[in-house]
Amino acid sequence: MRTLATTPRWNVTASLKSLYHTPSLTNNTTDDDDDGDCAVLGSFQIATRRNMSNTLRLYLACIRNTLDAALCLQNFPCQEVERHNKPEVELKTSPELLLNPILICRNEAEKCLIETSINSLRISLKVKQADELENILTKKFLRFLSMRAEAFQVLRRKPVQGYDISFLITNYHCEEMQKHKLIDFIVQFMEDIDKEISELKMSVNTRGRLVATEFLKQFV
Repeated sequence: MRTLATTPRWNVTASLKSLYHTPSLTNNTTDDDDDGDCAVLGSFQIATRRNMSNTLRLYLACIRNTLDAALCLQNFPCQEVERHNKPEVELKTSPELLLNPILICRNEAEKCLIETSINSLRISLKVKQADELENILTKKFLRFLSMRAEAFQVLRRKPVQGYDISFLITNYHCEEMQKHKLIDFIVQFMEDIDKEISELKMSVNTRGRLVATEFLKQFV
């Protein structure tokens, strides 16, 4: 199995030094020094967000290029059962029809597994989950989507073990749909899933804050 790491090396120490344009701080701090510290902190946060955006862009670009090369599927009948045409990436009965799986990692918590065969391709995604709340929201949201897999056509009802959601694309999908549209759908889904989870988390936190406020009013 080949692993493609897309996260660039980023020297945190060098980045911090480049952001500090003010002289070294002394014990006698002033308001100007405080303003300088705030400016440095803000610059560091902006640099961090830019770095995360760059890694996401590289991660998605790597997946897009890999899918573009892997989506060369053709009709191929089953070699064991006559007049049957099954996705070889699911059956795995003929090793000569399978290609080496490709694992693309952004970090330990976010990765994509692409498995290819002569007539089908399976994409498995691991969604980032920073805490327990995101873990619960991700499972509920992706389970909601998996129960409506027939509406997506290429969505697999049960994800591959170790991943949160899986897609299965066959040669029939490539014949009926446009190749670049399929790739755009997968990449756009990966971009939107993080936004959806973040919005759900903010909604839950806001609702919890309002409930706690109303509950504590009776003790005031």
